[in-house]
Amino acid sequence: MNMQLKKVKARPDFVSEVYESLLDAISDGSLAPGTRLTQEQIAEQLEVSRSPVLQALRLLKKDGFVTDAPGRGVLVAPLDLEWLSNLYDIRSALDQLAVRLAAEKKYRLDGRIFAEGRKAASSDDIKRMIDADIAFHYAIYEASGNPLIYQSAQPYWSHLRRVMGTVLQSSGRRNEIWDEHEAIAEAISTGEVDKAVNLTAKHAAHAKKGVLNQVRKLVSN
Repeated sequence: MNMQLKKVKARPDFVSEVYESLLDAISDGSLAPGTRLTQEQIAEQLEVSRSPVLQALRLLKKDGFVTDAPGRGVLVAPLDLEWLSNLYDIRSALDQLAVRLAAEKKYRLDGRIFAEGRKAASSDDIKRMIDADIAFHYAIYEASGNPLIYQSAQPYWSHLRRVMGTVLQSSGRRNEIWDEHEAIAEAISTGEVDKAVNLTAKHAAHAKKGVLNQVRKLVSN
């Protein structure tokens, strides 16, 4: 007997999609710290069943983005200043190592990264700005030639995405960030190792200061 079966259509990973949708909303400030979330509410808005929502919320809880709420549901986790300070110290150390290795090779980054970064900075799309910023840093990790840098940094960037949104909602630093990115990239391409590392350290320090100042304002309100 010749069996004829209909092709099974590829099923999207709803858990991943729900996770990313919620993380984007947490990152761009749409879901502020302390916001209560329920499975029913999320499933209705995203037009999915409750099962992938439950699994996505469990992952977000494990990753530290939500916490159990009194009664039903979960709350968007508060921002902890000391933890964020430690997070930026780790980012700074990894970025400086990546930049040093890339500068030793005089690596030239793709100019499209900066074109997209400038366009994003002139828009009102917070997610686009965050994605462009992360693309720059990931490009440097790749340029370093050490895959362990990317693997080590990736878990932290999910949390960095969240707090980057608090700074990027203010237009004051948007273009300045890309001025700093381009200066770092130029030092890398010319092999000025110490200059590239120092610029990276200053860039991370500026980012840390801006985030902590913004979070202090949010916490005090």
